[in-house]
Amino acid sequence: MVTAFAEMLKRHATNGQVAWIGLRPARREDLLTPDEAEITLDGLNGDHSKAGKRAITLIQKEHLPVIARLAARECVRPEDLRRNLVVSGINLAALRKAHLQIGEAVLQISGPCPPCSRMEEVLGQGGYNAMRGHGGWYAEVEQPGRLAVGDSVTHLSDN
Repeated sequence: MVTAFAEMLKRHATNGQVAWIGLRPARREDLLTPDEAEITLDGLNGDHSKAGKRAITLIQKEHLPVIARLAARECVRPEDLRRNLVVSGINLAALRKAHLQIGEAVLQISGPCPPCSRMEEVLGQGGYNAMRGHGGWYAEVEQPGRLAVGDSVTHLSDN
């Protein structure tokens, strides 16, 4: 029997949208920011990530000004945070363990992506703590495919 609460957890006000794509060719190298990319079972093609529960990293666009404020900065750019995808319009925290359609690809949100100590270097003193709770999410690739900036981020019903 499905409870009203379980049904409520499946509902989202809107679909999200891909706002930015970042590829990290290697550790500490500058990011590439293409308008589209190919997701393979290993992660984004051209990114140094590895297959598994942490193949793709996502962060919400809505969290960037929060991180900036908590780090006492005017703004924080997606490049600063080194996540793969910036999405807007849908609450990623409400999608833990859920399947998402992003472009042609399907991802499963695995868990929270904590900040690394490098955030002190990038954002300044307190940068690590500014990102705590706002570091984004890891995802596993369930179905490879292309995605592009502007593509819809849709929660797939897990009936």
